[in-house]
Formats: sequence, structure tokens, C-alpha cells
Amino acid sequence: MDSVYDVGQLLKKFGIYVYLGKREYDIEMMEHELTELFKHSLLDRENYARARSILKQELMKEKRINNQH
Repeated sequence: MDSVYDVGQLLKKFGIYVYLGKREYDIEMMEHELTELFKHSLLDRENYARARSILKQELMKEKRINNQH
């Protein structure tokens, strides 16, 4: 798992499709859904940590880009 796309594919395995129309919101919702899966023991710690790390990095990039405009 190396990208937001990969995290999206992981969520799709659980029937979760995220599209809110703004990348920043999509990433935040994906993070919320990951946390819920982990809390309910549907996702192991390793995959959760990797996916969450990817989303955190992308969210920081997205916020930097949005603050420039």
C-alpha cells in the first residue's frame, strides 16, 4: 500500500466507497472509515497504521496546496 488510491481499494474490499467531491474531505472520511474498521477488529494494526500514515501525509500536502491559493 503506497497511495491514497491503494487505501481506497482497501476500503472497497469492505464495501466502503468514499467520494465527497473534494480531495481533502475524501481523505478525512477515509481516515474515519479506517479507524472504524480498526475499532471493530476488521483491520489489523499493520494495515491500519500504514494506511493512516499515507492519508496523514496526503492530507498535509493537500492542506499546503489549499493554503497557497
